Amino acid sequence: MSDNNEIFEGKTFQDLTKDIYENTTKRKVQIDLLISEIHGFITTIDDVVMVAPIIKEYMDTAVRNDEHLVKLAGVLQRIISKSQGDSDESMLLSDEEKEDNKLLVKIIDIFLY
Repeated sequence: MSDNNEIFEGKTFQDLTKDIYENTTKRKVQIDLLISEIHGFITTIDDVVMVAPIIKEYMDTAVRNDEHLVKLAGVLQRIISKSQGDSDESMLLSDEEKEDNKLLVKIIDIFLY
């Protein structure tokens, strides 16, 4: 399996890594824009108390989404390495990684269907 092979409909490993990079870059711009836009509306400490949790939740969600993509990329990278003949013991998945993979498959299913 090469990194140009399709991993699921319309996506290659290269596409996935590009998506991870672009998501991170776009998210930074979005968060900076959001903060700069609401900055003018914050006049009291009560405003900060109300807005800060919303921004935090937005950032946490973005980080979790990116973490799932990075984990998926890590698994796919191992699969690609294995299929190219690398036989390193460290390429085997731990139980935790297997559980993460099950979660990732469910997430992919949700996004695709």
